[in-house]
Amino acid sequence: MTTTLIQGGTVVTATETMQADVLIDGEKVVAIYASGAVGEIAVDTVIDAGGKLVLPGGVDVHTHMELPFGGTSASDTFESGTRAAAWGGTTTIVDFAVQTIGEPMMAGYEQWMAKADGNCAIDYGFHMIVSDVNEQTLKEMDVLMGEGVTSFKLFMAYPGVLYSNDGQIFQAMQKTAENGGMIMMHAENGIVIDVLRDQALARGETDPIYHSTTRPPITEAEATHRAIAYAELAGSPLYIVHMSAKEAVAEVAAARDRGSNVFGETCPQYLFLGWDNLQEPGFEGAKYVCSTPVRNWDEGHQEAMWKYLATNDLQVVSTDHCPFCMNDHPVLGTQKRLGEGDFTAIPNGLPGVEERMRLIYHGAVSEGRLSLNLFVEVTATAPAKMFGLYPQKGTIAIGSDADIVIFDPGVTTTMSVDTNHMDVDYSCYEGKEVEGKIETVLARGKVLIDNDQYLGAKGDGKYLARGTNQYLI
Repeated sequence: MTTTLIQGGTVVTATETMQADVLIDGEKVVAIYASGAVGEIAVDTVIDAGGKLVLPGGVDVHTHMELPFGGTSASDTFESGTRAAAWGGTTTIVDFAVQTIGEPMMAGYEQWMAKADGNCAIDYGFHMIVSDVNEQTLKEMDVLMGEGVTSFKLFMAYPGVLYSNDGQIFQAMQKTAENGGMIMMHAENGIVIDVLRDQALARGETDPIYHSTTRPPITEAEATHRAIAYAELAGSPLYIVHMSAKEAVAEVAAARDRGSNVFGETCPQYLFLGWDNLQEPGFEGAKYVCSTPVRNWDEGHQEAMWKYLATNDLQVVSTDHCPFCMNDHPVLGTQKRLGEGDFTAIPNGLPGVEERMRLIYHGAVSEGRLSLNLFVEVTATAPAKMFGLYPQKGTIAIGSDADIVIFDPGVTTTMSVDTNHMDVDYSCYEGKEVEGKIETVLARGKVLIDNDQYLGAKGDGKYLARGTNQYLI
């Protein structure tokens, strides 16, 4: 096997910061030495990390590669999206397979497995989107647990498309309470939102900003409260995805204070973007349309998300990466502009899988909101533990996969579509300067990124059969 020594850097995990050298044999970390203590050792490759941070590879547990939505599909394939993730220091994703209404859930799983197989640059797993809860689906949830798909996403939004009613949600929660899985919830009151959207259109309110005003914080908070109540009744763990409203996270915090197995995730867009973006001139605000929506800066939601990360009421920062082009995609055609003149037709989603690690480092560490260790926790360790991948993923430890990022905190970089590698024609953070540069990325011991060169290959990634949530009490 190939041996690699990473020497002279500052190794950072969720719990430790140390001057140390890391020895890799094949795909695994086999030793961690005090810096310089190893002396002369015969290895195939030496990586000098002097003056730099040695971090666990990022774990992004919320991506949507090739997702059909709103009359088009997410522009990143599993090949392009996972390659971009590697450029951004993410070495593991967990994407979503989708059940089509009226079809067996296993058919959706097999379809998404076929999309990803042999195409991913980094390791990957799947959650399952449950679109049609019925007797057969509930049995299939047990089967998928055996395939390493241990989390199941339901929607309280998008009536007529992905929506599940309260009874269906409760039945699915009863099943995960029984089989050890976990429910992931898109918590927005879709019935009320549809009324507000129709009323806005009737008033002639068609611009992108109305995507957010018709999904007010109370619709997220109410749905979150209801989902938590059902989960507590069923005895099922619950993970609320892409949280953006402070009132909604307050519901999670209250549940956690009661001792409930309730968890929350936020995303970079809810930490850095707001209504000023949705109100950019012309149709430019469509770039930032996603659900849950980005919120009004004046109401303090963005800083509240940072505070909830600091208090462990939110545990994970993922991306909900689901990109759609502003101009015609060369293969998929019209995307965001499907909603010109009707904000309800704008495909919901934005890019971010490549930008997450640098953005969160900048906002957390450089701007003093979270410690360096907590940055590692919310971007790598907690998602790995939450979704049954730890300690294989999410840390630097003996026996763990050698998924490692060499990060230079002393370099300032500028976010731009011109330097990104995602298959989308804009960046939500165009021109934003951030501290830190990802210099080298290893995935299972193989160097994928080094000195601004991509050294990986299609198919480097392998499927991960996941365990269950390691935070349950």
